[in-house]
Amino acid sequence: MSAPVYILGAGMHPWGKWGRDFTEYGVVAARAALRDAGLEWRQIQLVAGAETIRNGYPGFVAGATFAQKLGWTGIPVSSSYAACASGSQALQSARAQIMAGLCDVALVVGADTTPKGFFAPVGGERRNDPDWQRFHLIGATNTVYFALLARRRMDLYGATPADFAAVKVKNSRHGLHNPHARYRKQSSVSDVLASPVVSDPLRLLDICATSDGAAALIVASREFTERHLGSTAGVPSVRAVSCATPNYPQSMPELPDIATDSTAAVPAPKRAFKDHILDSAYAEAGLGPEDLSLAEVYDLSTALELDWYEHLGLCPKGAAEELLRSGATAIGGRIPVNASGGLACFGEAIPAQAIAQVCELTWQLRGQATGRQVEGATVGITANQGLFGHGSSVIVAR
Repeated sequence: MSAPVYILGAGMHPWGKWGRDFTEYGVVAARAALRDAGLEWRQIQLVAGAETIRNGYPGFVAGATFAQKLGWTGIPVSSSYAACASGSQALQSARAQIMAGLCDVALVVGADTTPKGFFAPVGGERRNDPDWQRFHLIGATNTVYFALLARRRMDLYGATPADFAAVKVKNSRHGLHNPHARYRKQSSVSDVLASPVVSDPLRLLDICATSDGAAALIVASREFTERHLGSTAGVPSVRAVSCATPNYPQSMPELPDIATDSTAAVPAPKRAFKDHILDSAYAEAGLGPEDLSLAEVYDLSTALELDWYEHLGLCPKGAAEELLRSGATAIGGRIPVNASGGLACFGEAIPAQAIAQVCELTWQLRGQATGRQVEGATVGITANQGLFGHGSSVIVAR
C-alpha cells in the first residue's frame, strides 16, 4: 500500500454554459480550494494542471497558465493531458512529487470552456489520426460510441431503455440540491423516454451535455498536514490512483480506435480494460468493493453507469439492472453511486471532471455534502476512462 496523500482543500466553479475564458473558472475553483484548506497561494509549492485542448495554447500548458493567473511565485508546474482522465493524471503528478519528497503541498486544477453540441475533432487534416478517422470515415461522434456500448448491454444482458432511464431518474434526484450542478431538475422515466433519440437506443436525457466548469484540490504530505492541522485524524486522503492502460489483445471496441486487436493467436485477457482500471486501484489501496461507502462514476450515458457497476465489482456481470432496481445505488442504499448527480446533472468539462469526482468524495467523507449526504461515509472510489487507453480511478478514505 502507498503512503496516503491528504486532501486539505476542495473547490469548484459551478458547471454551466457561459462561454467565458476557461481560466476564469479555474481561478475561482483554485481560490475556493485554498480557502477550504486555510492556506495562502504563496504557501503552494507545485501546480499540477489538467489540460484542455479546445482553448488554445493556454489550455495546453494548464499548469503554467494557472500559476500565472494566480500570480507567479517561482514554483514548479506540470501539465497533463489524458482526455477525460486528465484530472486524475494531474492528481497523480502532484501525488508523485509529494511522495518523492519533492514538495509538501500542491494545487491540482482543471477547467474547461466547451462548444455547443457534440465535441468535434480538433482542426486539421490528420488522416493517420484515429480521432480524425472515426469522425470522417464512419461518422462516429461520442454519442455513437455510447450507443454501441448501450446496444451491446441490451444484446448481452437484456437491458431496456426503461433501465437506462432509471439511471437518469436516480441521478437527477441526487443532484437536485448540489449547488455546483448545472441541471437541478427531477426527471421521470417517461421524461427520458419521451426525449428525442440522439443515437439509438440513447435519447437526449440519456446522454450528458458538454459544459463549462472547474475543480481544484489542495493535497499535502502527512508532515505538512500535521503541521497545518495538528493531526491527520479524520482528514480524507488519497489511497490509490489508477492510471492503468489496456492489456493486449484489446478485443473490445474503444473509440476513437475503429479496430480491435486480433485474438486469433493470443486469447483476450480474462479481465477487460475497465475491470483492470479498478483492479489496479483496489490493489494499491489494499481495499475491495466490500469496503466502499460510495462511488462516483463517469456516466457519459445512462447505460455506461450500469457497466461501471460491474467493473467496480458491485455486482456480477449482467446484474447491474437488478442492482439499480433494488435501490442499492441510490442515496440510502447499500452503495450509492453518483451522489453528486454525476454527469447527468453536471455535463462534461473534460479536464475538470475527474478532479470534481474527488471533490465530491472529499465532501462526502467530511460529512459536508448537504442535501445529498451518504451517512457515515469512510471510503469512496471514482471510475473514469480517457480516450486512447487512459484509465482513471481514485480511492479516497478517512
